[in-house]
Amino acid sequence: MSETPVVEFEESGWVVAARHRRSTLLQRIGMGGAVGLVVTPMIGWQVCLAWFAAYVLVQGVERLVLPPERIALAGASFARRTLICAILFTSALLFGSLSVPMWLIGGPLGGVCAALMLPALMLFSMINSPRSKSVLTASLTPPILYLLAVPFLAAGFGATPPLVMTAAAAVILVVFFTVISWQRMSDATESQLRARAEAEALRSKAEQDLIAHTAFLAAIGHDLRTPIGAILTGATELQTLHPQSRSTAGLITDAGLMMKALLDDLLDHTRIGAGRMTVEAVDFDFRAMLAQTLRLWRGPIEAKGLKLRVEGASRMPRHVRGDAMRLRQVLNNLLSNAVKFTPAGEITLRLDAWPEEPSGYCFLLEVQDTGPGLTAEQLTRLFNPFDQTAEGVSARHGGSGLGLAISRELVQLMGGRLTARSTPGQGASFTVSLLLPRGEQAEPAPVAVDESRQDIARPLIAPDAPRKAEAEAVVETAAAPSDDDQDRPLRVLVVDDHDINRRAVQLILQPIGCDIVTAADGLIALERCGETVFDVIFMDVRMPELDGRETTRRLRAGGGPNARTPVVAVTADTAPEDVAACRAAGMAYFVSKPLTPPALLGALQHVLDETASSAETEAA
Repeated sequence: MSETPVVEFEESGWVVAARHRRSTLLQRIGMGGAVGLVVTPMIGWQVCLAWFAAYVLVQGVERLVLPPERIALAGASFARRTLICAILFTSALLFGSLSVPMWLIGGPLGGVCAALMLPALMLFSMINSPRSKSVLTASLTPPILYLLAVPFLAAGFGATPPLVMTAAAAVILVVFFTVISWQRMSDATESQLRARAEAEALRSKAEQDLIAHTAFLAAIGHDLRTPIGAILTGATELQTLHPQSRSTAGLITDAGLMMKALLDDLLDHTRIGAGRMTVEAVDFDFRAMLAQTLRLWRGPIEAKGLKLRVEGASRMPRHVRGDAMRLRQVLNNLLSNAVKFTPAGEITLRLDAWPEEPSGYCFLLEVQDTGPGLTAEQLTRLFNPFDQTAEGVSARHGGSGLGLAISRELVQLMGGRLTARSTPGQGASFTVSLLLPRGEQAEPAPVAVDESRQDIARPLIAPDAPRKAEAEAVVETAAAPSDDDQDRPLRVLVVDDHDINRRAVQLILQPIGCDIVTAADGLIALERCGETVFDVIFMDVRMPELDGRETTRRLRAGGGPNARTPVVAVTADTAPEDVAACRAAGMAYFVSKPLTPPALLGALQHVLDETASSAETEAA
């Protein structure tokens, strides 16, 4: 790594010098014209015009000789470089040649003018020859030779020996300081380029490490969702079959949901750090999203003995365009934070919105609590990832310390701001300011919403609505079978490379009497689809050899008996681009891991309803 930059620097000395010479062509011609005009009264316009024409001609030749491309110059042969140096030498020699008639015609006063012009030419040559000794030598040698002639010309005009010695010393000092200045300038440029190369190498390494880190976390996160899903499913089964173990099942469920929330926060933080977090822009019902979010939080808030106040809900527009899932995630994080740090009192959600031209709405969403509040120093660290603002917070309240940091990043991705205000002893207030375009009334998006993405765990199924009743409701609202299949149970294909996931789906669907067939990979799934007609297919997306999306594409293109069977994507990848890729592959619905009975049964009911609706439309 240390040898490559040295070679690059040796070649780039020519490159940088050539770039400077090409970029200053007009500047050199302009300076030559200005010098010619200045000396015209001294040596005559005929001489100056001939000199300027020759100088412009040499500059044109130099322009042709110096190649515009870096590779052409860096890889130039010795002969080509020698030719380049000869042209540079000729250019400097021609420019400095004006000093000779200035001495011969203008006398000692003309010599003084020449002595001032030559150091200026040396300075210009030094600046335009960074890090290239060959270019510097070729362009600096002529003015040095002209300047060395000054003591001899002064002696020829009758100067005393002490004046001649002084002139010679002055010339030597000018040459010495010019060379030293060039060396320091080149060293500084060298250090700067080396530091830039090292910084670029470090940046590239950091990006590679971040990519590897992100891929590792994504793989680990995908694998962790499998046992978490099994824990949640098993806890629900335990609560259903053994009501006396409800408290134990609730504890397991709470722990599983907490593990899932921590994992989700960690993966979101990693995506944000890698620049892979994106937000959608789709039409959604803002009021419905808000009502659904508040409905989930009323139970935990009341269970803690707090009051929830909502102000301004009637002013909210209904149809807007944005990312409903991410906006809901932000509200969940803010409400969760308020519940955590409010021991008594109330939590207030203030809402305000007004039209913003040309076609949008401005939103102000404020979550205020009556907790202990924050100091000014705590506010400065509030949005730092993994930073708890007081000792023991993590032990008392749990959480990853990422919720607020992720919320601010998400709001910024949506083009808004998240700010916080607080006074010790008077609670805290978090405000989201956001501009969303007007939306059109749209059908509900075919994506199963993950309602467990919040820091406070909630029961998967309410005690008064056991899973069996919910499963029976799915069957009752499903599409009516044909006369030939009146008594046939639902045929479901479960495709997943993890045995735990396949068993979890079976555990959820068996109580409703589904006929379940499993497959461990995409190839086996395609074989099963060629043998049996299924009503629904639950397809894992990440699988070895043949992933779920490619399996679905082949299923759709094959024209077999299951070419139109609804396929539900089951995966931990819930980013908008992942959802879009599943839809493009022909999948009809999306349910996220870890699997929960409500999400799986909701997906089943949705696709069955869609199938029934499509059948009625075709029959009509």
